[in-house]
Amino acid sequence: MSSESQASEEHVLVVPASVIEEIGTINGFESDVNRFLTPILESDQLSFQPRGPMESDPSFKQLIPYVVFEWTDKKGTTFLFTYTRGGGGGESRLHAKRSVGVGGHISREDSSDGTDTYRNGMRRELDEEVTLNSDYQETMDGLIYDPSNEVGQVHLGVVHRFVLQQPLVNSNEADLAEGGFVSVEELFDDMDRLETWSQLAIKALYGSD
Repeated sequence: MSSESQASEEHVLVVPASVIEEIGTINGFESDVNRFLTPILESDQLSFQPRGPMESDPSFKQLIPYVVFEWTDKKGTTFLFTYTRGGGGGESRLHAKRSVGVGGHISREDSSDGTDTYRNGMRRELDEEVTLNSDYQETMDGLIYDPSNEVGQVHLGVVHRFVLQQPLVNSNEADLAEGGFVSVEELFDDMDRLETWSQLAIKALYGSD
């Protein structure tokens, strides 16, 4: 790739795998968020790199906010917003999989105003991908790293849970097709259709072995 092409390509926030390895090992879902994420975000080795090369370089991990929208009805049944990854601008290697996580890469532009780059990127991705018309409470519940496939090897997910007062979430993008709320029970029954990160998040957050 020419230097001109690299300059115009999206640059995404990455951390060397060695930084994570110095803290500990993540394999699957890790609930001790602060143990890992605080030193990662404070590391002087964070950088923005061209997305293309990073997608095939497991020596770096791309940080991905992964937001789960949860709503519980008056009967006590818990639902999650879910969608099918379509053919838009998202990760092509995940297309046709169902997902309960909304979010994406932190881009260099998210650091332009000098405030919290990670939060800026998360908010931008949410605003691009969905319309949220409900009040909510947010928690940060875990990290996901799945080295079992080529997508998982280059991404580190940060799981945020938005507990909504109302089930008012709509997809904004073609890449989030068939968006709607599905009960946790039904998602467990249909687990094989879900992308790996969603499987890991649901099992960890909603208690199934």
